[in-house]
Amino acid sequence: MIPRYVEPLFRPPAEAGSLIFQVAYGCPHNRCRFCGMYKGVPYRPRPEAELFAEIAAAGERYPGTRRIFLADGDVMALGFDRLKPILEALNAAFPHLARVNSYANGSSIARYDDSELAALKSLRLQTLYLGLETGMQPLLDRVGKTEQITQMVESVRRAQAAGMRASVMVLLGLGGREVSREHAVRTAEALNRMQPRLLSALRFVPVLGEPFEGFRLLSEAGVVAELLALVESLELEHTVFRANHTSNPLPLEARFPADKARLTAELRHVLASGMLDETGPGFLPSEL
Repeated sequence: MIPRYVEPLFRPPAEAGSLIFQVAYGCPHNRCRFCGMYKGVPYRPRPEAELFAEIAAAGERYPGTRRIFLADGDVMALGFDRLKPILEALNAAFPHLARVNSYANGSSIARYDDSELAALKSLRLQTLYLGLETGMQPLLDRVGKTEQITQMVESVRRAQAAGMRASVMVLLGLGGREVSREHAVRTAEALNRMQPRLLSALRFVPVLGEPFEGFRLLSEAGVVAELLALVESLELEHTVFRANHTSNPLPLEARFPADKARLTAELRHVLASGMLDETGPGFLPSEL
């Protein structure tokens, strides 16, 4: 089969129909205490000759390909001098290519100047998937993610100014019961500064255990209350919002600002209905 993959291989749900190329293995950061995706996988970029040969062969086999996803974690960490030739090879191999998407981080996007971001966009790099997780810097530090919220905000704004789209993810319940409301409000503040085109809310599931000492997992009702506090604080001008991951108690989808009132009313109704577990976490997926 072309391409050939080295497991584990991850991609966002929206990339289910995309042709995937692993341009690097693992994650260059891989210290987050809430993420088990690449634990045990040493980070290493693919040898260029091997990768380009794979792209050329896949182009012959799948010439009608329109969507491509670049894996593994944070492809933007490769830098402009490595990423630009990869995009050029993809454009040459796939004449109908419409978009190339990848994972990213604020610190990796910050390595590119505005002209480089524009050049990548001209080569059809379109959607960057970025985990904000929380708008609380002390909490982000506490769970081991080595990113600065101010830099993530600026990176998203710069990438979108270059014509790309940012798909930003936040983690409900990441602060546990200790800082639930502050986590929601501060996260909304960061998102309001970012103005991402796409926003996803997932529920934190402790696949690696508790992310910090003293952590107390939110109840099912607590997660929905936190989501309500987040939504109430959002002032987004043009964003598609989804909270339909299997980890979430409620499958939700909305567009901001048009659907904000409907969404808040729906969340308040569910909280008042008594249908949610007030003491325990409810259903939690065993794998994410």
